[in-house]
Amino acid sequence: VVGPLNRGQLLEALKGFDFIGAFPDHNTHFHHFRVDLFEENRVWVTARGIGTNTGKLLGGKPSKKQVITPPQTLSLKFNEKGQIRKMTVGYVMDRSVGNTGGLGGIFGFLYAAGKPLPFPEGNPWRMSKRYRFFNFLNRMMSRKKKETN
Repeated sequence: VVGPLNRGQLLEALKGFDFIGAFPDHNTHFHHFRVDLFEENRVWVTARGIGTNTGKLLGGKPSKKQVITPPQTLSLKFNEKGQIRKMTVGYVMDRSVGNTGGLGGIFGFLYAAGKPLPFPEGNPWRMSKRYRFFNFLNRMMSRKKKETN
């Protein structure tokens, strides 16, 4: 999860990262363009990116690993002048597809290329202990309910 970032913050964040140099054969495969039925000034797009890390990545040597992203959706929201005023990216639609560990956006590319970011959001999702415990309690309550019926 990154942002929200304004235009200046986004451009500054991208300065230190040469994505095209790191993945020169990258193809986002944009498809399924659609206008939002509820927000006419918003367009949704699906992407299924692929690329190989053959250039320097975060100052390190290329991993030569191919990255295959899961299908992701992004949106562009326009103002009255037709200018983009909001952009959302990297919302994974099926995390079991590809080799990014279910991660979208740049986090997925970094993970699949062997350079995951050093925080939980930059790595594949793992169920927390609390969530596992909650699921355990739910199963126990369901069993108890079945036994009483």
